[in-house]
Amino acid sequence: MAKALKKEIGPATDKRIEFAALIVMLMIGSSAPSSFATTKGLSQIVTPDLQGPGDLSLSFQAQSEQIANPYELQAEMGLTRWAEFAVFRGFKPDDWIFGTEFGLLTKEPYLLSIGFVNWSPHSDVDPQPFIEAGYYTEHHKFIAGATHVDFRNEAILGYAYDFNETWRVQVDWQSGSGNSSTIGFTWNITRDFQVNPAIYVTNDSPHEVLGYVVFTYTFHLWGGKEKNSTPSPK
Repeated sequence: MAKALKKEIGPATDKRIEFAALIVMLMIGSSAPSSFATTKGLSQIVTPDLQGPGDLSLSFQAQSEQIANPYELQAEMGLTRWAEFAVFRGFKPDDWIFGTEFGLLTKEPYLLSIGFVNWSPHSDVDPQPFIEAGYYTEHHKFIAGATHVDFRNEAILGYAYDFNETWRVQVDWQSGSGNSSTIGFTWNITRDFQVNPAIYVTNDSPHEVLGYVVFTYTFHLWGGKEKNSTPSPK
């Protein structure tokens, strides 16, 4: 699942909903034993590979305000081999943002998924639907798709190269104003903990160079050590 909202959003949401959702996230995370790490997609775009069933990834990301909310927490949960959901907690401004993804083809090398991202109901931000295809080999990952944002359609392209289970280099691009081209890498520091720093170059002129980093820890709630047929989630 890609990162959340790319624009400023409205005032704080209902405090009771925020508190309840945060408690659920903390309860799930604190009770989970660790599992194998996963590679959390690319820096900007959604990717067509899904979170493994029973895997819960908790992330903290920091980025330029021109990219999105400067500080965010994310919980991404794999429900089945073909379904996952994610929730983002933004702090500046205060917000909750939701996304989900469904796999239509989930067996590598060919992947196809649909879903939506960046839905903030309490800030009146509509979900952004997407469709994406991927061709995944042991080392090379190719991604292409489209998303609908506000009143326009935008193209999505991405590529990643996995050197081994520890290192990945990745580039991606999303068309449209407010989006960027990115280059970054993913380092699996342990089997459960990873970091993904990246540089963004904005599409809008004059082009600006922006910074982004996300830290992720993955827990395993059920399913033993069985891996998803597409073990590298977005």
